[in-house]
Amino acid sequence: MASKKAVGKNEGKRSFSIAAVKEFAGEVKVEWDKIAWPDRKHTLASTGVVIVFVSLISFYLGAVDLLLGKLIGLFLR
Repeated sequence: MASKKAVGKNEGKRSFSIAAVKEFAGEVKVEWDKIAWPDRKHTLASTGVVIVFVSLISFYLGAVDLLLGKLIGLFLR
């Protein structure tokens, strides 16, 4: 029974070969060419939105942390 499991695990594996690497590299190039890269204006706008959002969330979480810290400090005294 153990030998059947060992054979079953190796059935799907392909051996390493230069042809397989070349095929993989060709497939990667085809997929790479399909990527629709955003233009500079869109990238900068998206980056700005992310920076503003992260700043707002950071401020909010800092304020909540400070408030909860003070409240817990009052209860523990």
